[in-house]
Amino acid sequence: MKSIALAAALTLAATSAFAGSLAEPVVEAPVMAAEEGSSSAGSSGGALVPIIVLLVIAAAVAASND
Repeated sequence: MKSIALAAALTLAATSAFAGSLAEPVVEAPVMAAEEGSSSAGSSGGALVPIIVLLVIAAAVAASND
């Protein structure tokens, strides 16, 4: 029984000895967040798509009235 306990203790001690490594850690570059308002389109850039959609719908309605 003593030999089983000794074997278990040595096994646990041996696994913690190999936990680390001598290799240099890999450090990834930090992620940079894009600033709002730094785009060249400005604040009206978000309104461009809805305006185009409205124009397409208006053209479809006008074409169906003929």
